Amino acid sequence: MAGDGLLLEGFLEMLSAERGAAENTLESYRRDLEDFSGFLAGRKASLAGADKNAVTAYLSHLTARGFAASSQARRLSALRQFYRHLFTEGLRGDDPTRTVATPKRRAALPKVLGIEEVDRLLDAARTATLVEAPSPAAALRALRMHALLEVLYATGLRVSELVSLPLSAALRDERLIAVTGKGNKERLVPLSQAARAAMRAYVARRRGEGVYTQSRWLFPSHGESGHFTRQAFARDLKELAVSAGLEPGMLSPHVLRHAFASHLLQNGADLRVVQQLLGHADISTTQIYTHVLDERLAALVESHHPLAGPGSKG
Repeated sequence: MAGDGLLLEGFLEMLSAERGAAENTLESYRRDLEDFSGFLAGRKASLAGADKNAVTAYLSHLTARGFAASSQARRLSALRQFYRHLFTEGLRGDDPTRTVATPKRRAALPKVLGIEEVDRLLDAARTATLVEAPSPAAALRALRMHALLEVLYATGLRVSELVSLPLSAALRDERLIAVTGKGNKERLVPLSQAARAAMRAYVARRRGEGVYTQSRWLFPSHGESGHFTRQAFARDLKELAVSAGLEPGMLSPHVLRHAFASHLLQNGADLRVVQQLLGHADISTTQIYTHVLDERLAALVESHHPLAGPGSKG
């Protein structure tokens, strides 16, 4: 069989002639394949004879060298195209990359506010309802923001679920409310006493002002949807962050949903329970929070294991 160098050059010529690949693209493929070739040489193997095990070993080798999953996926893509070319041209009878899984990026950990930071935000919202407002409309807006925050942190609702809550959610003095989430699936979420009180105060002021009397929404507006929008809530939340002494860039309704989930787990909640409360159809979506469980487990061992702590013996 032709040597590795000839196989590589043939592949690059194909990319140039048939696909019109740019010089930079060709150099990128060359570097990737020569790196793989060097790895194989250390195993006394070659590009021509590499099998699936060699490809997966190379990906593990890239991980050990600190390559991100995205960079590994790019290398694997180069190998796939190379071996597909060899197979198409009849230079190999198989493609060793065909069943190799593409490295996946780890889901980014969500930004999470600490409990103290959430308390500061809630305190700022609560304080705004107690000071004299410049107008009745401003007073109503302050009560609305306080209710939105209390309900969001108490329930972990998606922002779309929060702003579209029906007025009936505030009229029932119940600890649980039914929420319709993705796929029209209904779930029950608990309401804290603070959330129920904030909703009632907002609705009472709204009725006293005689506004939105015909609206069926808990947080109505004059817009097309008939209820407060996600964008408007996100904007007002950043303004509140400033008054709370927090960085506006770190705050969004979704960040507060993450705070709800993380703080529950930090305080001993089961991952399956958090999954149900968040409305995740699959537990794998909720598993982005397993770093919180890892930290809790480490703290538990550090606190209670007889060999943990400064007085332990090696």
